[in-house]
Amino acid sequence: MNAWPELRRSRIVRAGRAPGTVLRCGLMDTMLADLAVSVVLFFDRPLDDERLAAGLARALDRVPVFAGRLRTTAGGALEAVCDDAGVPFDVHAVDGTLAGAMGRVAAAGAELVDPVDAPAARTGGGPLFTVRVTRTADGGTVLGCSWHHAVGDLQSFMLLMRAWSAAVEGEPLPEAELVADQDALLDEVLPAEDCGRPGFRLPDPAEAAFLAREVAAGPRANRTVQIYFGDAEIERMRADFGAAAGRRLSAGDVLCAHVVCTVRELDGDEAERMLTVPVNARRWLGLSPAHVGNLLSDLHLTHSAKDGPAALAAALRTAVADFPAEHLNLRANLRFLAAVGRDRLGDCVPVGFDPAARRFSFSNWSRFGAYDVRFQGERPVYFSPAANYPLPWVCWTVEGFRGTGLLATVVLPARLAARLRGAEGRAALHRFRDPADELPPPAAAVPRVI
Repeated sequence: MNAWPELRRSRIVRAGRAPGTVLRCGLMDTMLADLAVSVVLFFDRPLDDERLAAGLARALDRVPVFAGRLRTTAGGALEAVCDDAGVPFDVHAVDGTLAGAMGRVAAAGAELVDPVDAPAARTGGGPLFTVRVTRTADGGTVLGCSWHHAVGDLQSFMLLMRAWSAAVEGEPLPEAELVADQDALLDEVLPAEDCGRPGFRLPDPAEAAFLAREVAAGPRANRTVQIYFGDAEIERMRADFGAAAGRRLSAGDVLCAHVVCTVRELDGDEAERMLTVPVNARRWLGLSPAHVGNLLSDLHLTHSAKDGPAALAAALRTAVADFPAEHLNLRANLRFLAAVGRDRLGDCVPVGFDPAARRFSFSNWSRFGAYDVRFQGERPVYFSPAANYPLPWVCWTVEGFRGTGLLATVVLPARLAARLRGAEGRAALHRFRDPADELPPPAAAVPRVI
């Protein structure tokens, strides 16, 4: 039996009209111009690729930047041109099962997504969005999507997905707000002064060489582990940590604290470490959820495993609850990147990428509506990041199987990842799980999820 995909159809999906709008990417967008993001949605029913393609065409008419191309001006500015160059849309078939595909989603070489070639795309040499539909032998459908980070963050991608879903279902499409000049918009809405701490840094030559080696060695040195936490398990965690902290804590707070502290515990690491938590800045700036672009700021917290997860969860809750616009670092980012200059932006790295210091970057992708997407009346049974860049000390959380519980996808050095997968790691990670807890059926069918 061959579990690898066989190409059945290939096309370019276009909206059918090119508005010609030119969007000037901001400095932070330009910083992300060598990065693509890939995600996969799994459906346990067959989906009609003709209806999917027709719906995508309508969605691209509403959010045309995803069908456009990038270009660099003579002055070095990056622009996105809404020229309707189109989106590659391929249909594959495999002899394997949907559960088998779900088990491979975080593995390198899973071939469930056609990753956007970000460096090629930034010069106009490739698409900004790709779609791969894979039909499994047991009637499932895998929808792999990849987009160029310079044109938008997860909020922007989910806006496109909601438009695509509405088009297929024959419903009104959501509004989308394209920004002609991202930095000009930020200059209008940002406070005159913020936290003053940029989220990027310019490493010296020695550190730059070290980081380059870490990136090159990533596929060999690191492994991705996916952990599912059920709703009852999370509620016990919230009750325990909340009692210790003396305040109500969110599911995101406690899960971040539990995963980070458990990993530190299994690693025997009691040193004081930094934690970076990206946050969607739109609501703090009063901007519409329909805004297309990158609007991420960072929280930076100091923690130690010996302080315990309840203390870290409480610190996260305080930081998020008391997070006025002045605590953002977007203006600090703009000032730092402007001082560096466009010709050296490629030398900068996010502050959160510091593998020598084992600095965790923890992104919460829950509540973005991944499981609200419907195609032909079907919602996903599973949504997951794909194997993007296997860099260590990175974690994403999103709702788990059929939108229940939470799924943590964490990338760690290989030996530590193996420890998490072992009996000791599973016991520590699931110390709040009751043997009587019922897990959703898809969870039992995917053995690689612990």
